[in-house]
Amino acid sequence: MATGIKDKVVIIGMGCTKFGERWDMGAEELMVEAFEECIQDAGIEKKDIGAAWLGTCLDEVNIGKSALPMSTALRLPFIPVTRVENYCASGTESFRGAVYAVASGAYDFCLAMGVEKLKDAGYGGLPNPGSGAGTLTYQWWPNLTAPGSFAQLASAYAAKYRIPDQDVKRAIAHVSAKSHHNGALNPKAHLQKAISEEQIMAAPIIAHPLGLYDCCGVSDGAACAIVTTVEKAKELGKKNLVSVKALQLALSSGEEMAYNEWDGSHFLTTTRCSVKAYEEAGIKNPREEISMMEVHDCFSITELVTMEDLHISKRGDAVKEIMDGFYDIDGQVPCQVDGGLKCFGHPIGASGLRMIYEMYLQFHERAGKRQLNDPRFALTHNLGGFPFQNVCSISILGRYEG
Repeated sequence: MATGIKDKVVIIGMGCTKFGERWDMGAEELMVEAFEECIQDAGIEKKDIGAAWLGTCLDEVNIGKSALPMSTALRLPFIPVTRVENYCASGTESFRGAVYAVASGAYDFCLAMGVEKLKDAGYGGLPNPGSGAGTLTYQWWPNLTAPGSFAQLASAYAAKYRIPDQDVKRAIAHVSAKSHHNGALNPKAHLQKAISEEQIMAAPIIAHPLGLYDCCGVSDGAACAIVTTVEKAKELGKKNLVSVKALQLALSSGEEMAYNEWDGSHFLTTTRCSVKAYEEAGIKNPREEISMMEVHDCFSITELVTMEDLHISKRGDAVKEIMDGFYDIDGQVPCQVDGGLKCFGHPIGASGLRMIYEMYLQFHERAGKRQLNDPRFALTHNLGGFPFQNVCSISILGRYEG
């Protein structure tokens, strides 16, 4: 009988580059930078790694379709290396592959890497989505944009709960200001400048009600993790082990697009994926038990809606609770402690592992000015695609208590 992943695998090392416009490095060099920090932190040798996974999304502007650039750049010793891709959950997919491989007993130590070089695409935003979506974009949504579709999410949410437009815009401005405040505390973040809600409210509109500061930027970066069993970690003398409590993945079934029940105001994938993750982790009351979160704030409205889809805020309450500071760095459930996608940056293949990196630092009390007080459970959340068709990945971490 399946028992889930809880407490079967621990993280013993992590690394993360500075995110930003890394014109000085290619994807291979970014992987090396993250890996050097990671393996030193893990305290093992390269020959100890049994298998590795590489998460990267846009192969056309990065490293191609195989995992060879990673195995050669890191000089991995003729071991299995697999490239995975699942939109914005690609980094977490890499982590999931490494964790499951260790949990299966196939390997003692596995490496998960995520990387993306988006600035080299030559676009102000993401490359033409047609390259990844094919006829889905060209034939069905030739005028589809990410800001436009997520702006519709904001409108649907406001209409469903009869919240005045200005109140929604003020709440998402608070979300953005919170991320900028936290990012300013983070030396590895792409954007490190605090800005006020007033500045955000006055910024040019990209797709109403989303303004310039409500949209995450385009970044380069890499992040990675080395995982092993509890027994192997203890043999290495590791203390304060960070354990994987849950890993869940949910993809749209098509009902959001094909039927009338979905009203466009929330994400079905996150709503269902989170319930499974809490069950796997043994969490009964996420509002009381989750200590910190990194969620997929590709747009600030996404973070707002996700607070309800994760069953932290009740339906329709997120606007008020955001304005009350519930998710601020000194609030009850701090969210985007490192600046989030909005300010740390969003190199697609690296983002999931970057989120886990921040949670790992927090558990080891290495987060500097961002350090929280004695966190218990940490949640990370990726969302790839669009509100009507998407991939949701959720991980829950905590200290090993066995």
